[in-house]
Amino acid sequence: MVIDFGMKQYVIDGLRHTDHQKLKAHLDKYLSSSPLGGIYWLELDESVLTPLQKSHEACQPHVFALMLEETYLSCEFLVRIKKNIKCDCMAYATPDQRDWLMGVVDAIFEQLEIRI
Repeated sequence: MVIDFGMKQYVIDGLRHTDHQKLKAHLDKYLSSSPLGGIYWLELDESVLTPLQKSHEACQPHVFALMLEETYLSCEFLVRIKKNIKCDCMAYATPDQRDWLMGVVDAIFEQLEIRI
């Protein structure tokens, strides 16, 4: 069986060069990154994990993929796992997880004084 999750995402575009540089420095400092440049892993807070995700300790941490490009930041609404290619605990974000992700990203932009 093939599962196609498509691409639901939160995108913040219109980044200026200085915004990109500040955001990149912040993400480089505080998040782990993928060998595929520009991809960062934001670990979900345990408080927003689903019961299934909490029970899959071997799959943790559960992460959101953030892709930083020159003019935008794209945040997937797919809760991923880094240790396996797929598992039942990998799924689209719940409404609480989506809200958590957008709140974290918005707080980063506010902290860095990036106004879009």
